[in-house]
Amino acid sequence: MTDTITRIPPLHVTAPQPLSFAPGLSVRAFVLERPGGNVLVYNTGALEGEAALLHDLGLHRQCLSHWHEAMFGSERPVRAAGAAIHIAAADAAEAEQRGWTIDERLAGRHTLGDDLDVIPIPGHTPGALALLWHADGHRLLFTGDTIYLQNGAWVAGLLPSSDRVRFLASLALLRDLDFDVLVPWAATDSGPYLVPVAPGEGHRRIQALIDTLPPDDT
Repeated sequence: MTDTITRIPPLHVTAPQPLSFAPGLSVRAFVLERPGGNVLVYNTGALEGEAALLHDLGLHRQCLSHWHEAMFGSERPVRAAGAAIHIAAADAAEAEQRGWTIDERLAGRHTLGDDLDVIPIPGHTPGALALLWHADGHRLLFTGDTIYLQNGAWVAGLLPSSDRVRFLASLALLRDLDFDVLVPWAATDSGPYLVPVAPGEGHRRIQALIDTLPPDDT
């Protein structure tokens, strides 16, 4: 692991993996240290090189925010660390086609333990998920690629393959959440990979993203 976020003690970040199809962007995974069992959020091919440390930390589960993460690396390092693999039911088949064994298909909004909210945000992919972690007085929002960071700026990850109507509805849902740290899967190499969020800033920034996207393809 390349870093431990000292102002948020239970969060660890893995080494970045550059994206060959998006120069300047890298993805990371994060280990959440929790009394109910450590959780790895996201997946990258860089986990292969961090298997020993993942094993030492111990993992209860890995949560993939969407099936695109299954295109990177394999499940071997997280299996060796003791993790069961979770993904939304709507994205499970795509992950399995890429060689992953899914232990739990997540459906609906619910809470894991008493501190980790699972929030469906379909649109970027059919089964895209956000995770909202309540830890040490912080509320960390993991948005996968639905919102990512480009030199610190918030960017909406609407793809040609995405469902635009559902994507906009999911942005509206994220806009109305209370959180104080944004933690996407992808960020530019030259900028931050997570950002603190002042009160009201999340609502304002996500509404600005909504305002830049037309409601349909016209």
